[in-house]
Amino acid sequence: MLSKELTSDERGNKMKKLLKIALALLLTVGIVGCGSQSDSSDEKTLTVSATLDPHAKILEQAKPLLKEKYGIDLEVKVLDDYYIFNKALDTGDVDANYFQHRPFFDGDVEKNNYKIAEAGAIHIEPFGFYSKTVKSKDQIKDGAKVIISNSVADHGRILAILADAGLITIKDGVKVLDATVKDIASNPKNLEFTEIKPELLATSFNNGEGDLVAINGNYALQANLNPTKDAVILESANADNPYVNIVACQKGHENDEKIKALVEVLKSDDIKKFIEETYKGSVIPVK
Repeated sequence: MLSKELTSDERGNKMKKLLKIALALLLTVGIVGCGSQSDSSDEKTLTVSATLDPHAKILEQAKPLLKEKYGIDLEVKVLDDYYIFNKALDTGDVDANYFQHRPFFDGDVEKNNYKIAEAGAIHIEPFGFYSKTVKSKDQIKDGAKVIISNSVADHGRILAILADAGLITIKDGVKVLDATVKDIASNPKNLEFTEIKPELLATSFNNGEGDLVAINGNYALQANLNPTKDAVILESANADNPYVNIVACQKGHENDEKIKALVEVLKSDDIKKFIEETYKGSVIPVK
């Protein structure tokens, strides 16, 4: 039987099919090879997502310590969208993240049903009460004017500090973190609360307004305030503080050697010293 001679178009189409098959085979081999290499290198590589400051800067200081003590190569991925972090962790794009405090973590996990967990508490960016006239809690006078953020999300945190200082109590049955000024049960010094935009709090303090002004760590830093030295009342930096910043990982991996090593290094004296010397009270290592 005589074979039919292929036209130039037919020869071209046949060649394209052969090339596609060859390319598919190469990609398959490549993926398998890369997968094996990744599995091997993952044993000594830890990928952590973080915001730039202070979290990523702290992680950069942890890199040589992790390498020297545990032989772990730390890769830091800097992100700026808070709502990407936990999704990326849940899907396994990273091994851990370090950017959030517990209330944000709890809310995000509950809302999205993420299978992630807290691995360790590292630092807090503290709220403090500042004053041009009051030097200690004992000097707070009856009827003192207290200026606070008008963001209701901040109220529970602010009132918790005042409650811990013994200046107010919260109504029974109200979770302190959810409390507002209306939930104050007792106010022995008859503190008067005025609410303003949070970005104006430092300006209010500098203008000498009010007897006490509640300012978050980042705004205090902008006002050249050192929370540990200048605050009349300062939020505690204990590990059980709900607003402590945490390392999170996938659920069930809290005791993985790489995760435990990361938390241990971040809690080390070397990192605590770096935080204290760099941030001068606007970021405080947990006790």
